Amino acid sequence: MRNDAISKAFRQISKSPFTRKIDRAKLPHHFTQPTFTIYNGRTNPVEHVSHFNQRMAIHSRNEALMCKVFPSSLGPVVMRWFNGLEEGSIRSFEELTKAFGARFMTRSRVPRPLDSLLSMVMREEETLKTYCNRYWETFNEIDGDFENVAIRTFKVGLPMEHDLRKSLTMKPVRSMRQLMDRIDEHK
Repeated sequence: MRNDAISKAFRQISKSPFTRKIDRAKLPHHFTQPTFTIYNGRTNPVEHVSHFNQRMAIHSRNEALMCKVFPSSLGPVVMRWFNGLEEGSIRSFEELTKAFGARFMTRSRVPRPLDSLLSMVMREEETLKTYCNRYWETFNEIDGDFENVAIRTFKVGLPMEHDLRKSLTMKPVRSMRQLMDRIDEHK
């Protein structure tokens, strides 16, 4: 019984979801596969495809190559999805990425609201480095251009007696770059 299940699993993974045209296409003679971030099924699939496209940019017009290499960027859980695709059902890289996105879209990043930044304050006993890391992580998850608001809310989130807050009050910064430079001076 166990051997039947194993045989069935091997038959399934030996079937290609790609059309014959893609399967029969030869890899470029001097192709060296880039190293990819392995997709584990828990992060944004659009960001993964974007990363893959960047790593494969010089080969982006080679449809078959893009299709054949994409599975090497997938972790074990996601490979189960890939291996379950219907034989011969994928005719292009676009179809592959659409199927991938449709399956894993629930993992997409939902932008955080501006309120999540406005409510941030430096915690008691928290270091400036830890506060900055939390702040930048939140700031980077907000869509839109809120640089001026971000600069002000960073300062307001610092304790009144903090030297960096005093510095930012006495000599305000006008850009995130200036804010980062000032933070580095106070770390």
